[in-house]
Amino acid sequence: MKHAALIAMSAAALALASCGKKDEAVAPEMAATGTSAEMATPAANMTAGQSFANAAASSGAFEIATSRLAGEKAASAKIKSFAQAMIKAHTEASAKLMVAAAAAVPPVTPDSQLTAMQQQTLADLTGKSGAEFDTAYAKVQVEAHQTTLDALKAYSASGDVPSLKSFATALVPTVTAHLNMAKGL
Repeated sequence: MKHAALIAMSAAALALASCGKKDEAVAPEMAATGTSAEMATPAANMTAGQSFANAAASSGAFEIATSRLAGEKAASAKIKSFAQAMIKAHTEASAKLMVAAAAAVPPVTPDSQLTAMQQQTLADLTGKSGAEFDTAYAKVQVEAHQTTLDALKAYSASGDVPSLKSFATALVPTVTAHLNMAKGL
């Protein structure tokens, strides 16, 4: 039970990465919204591996969406360049997640539906442009990558699905590099 709770909490932390809200209390499943009623999949029917896969997929979709928005709204060439790198990296990571999820026994189908919190954050960013957008985007990226790194490390240490555990372990260096890049924005 303790092992499953740790996995579920790491999935919740990964889900939080996509909205940049590190201090908000969440249900131990994967709710990035702070309420279990807003989760994409009911927690009662979800395994820890499924929670982690959903959180990773949702986080990737959110990163791609916010980074595409940066291509349109950012003023800084540095932000635009970072955003292009995030689109490429998260598209590749999403493909790797699909392979890892398919290799799970039984196979897992990641759900990349944005949470209500992710949708709200995206809407907030949509309302900004120029330097105001750049500041908000950079803040979201730092918080998201730190939380994601913490969650990946936790799942790589004690994940219950070997293929997803390998996926998490392999992403730690990449997310560490992204975090360092985001801090320099």
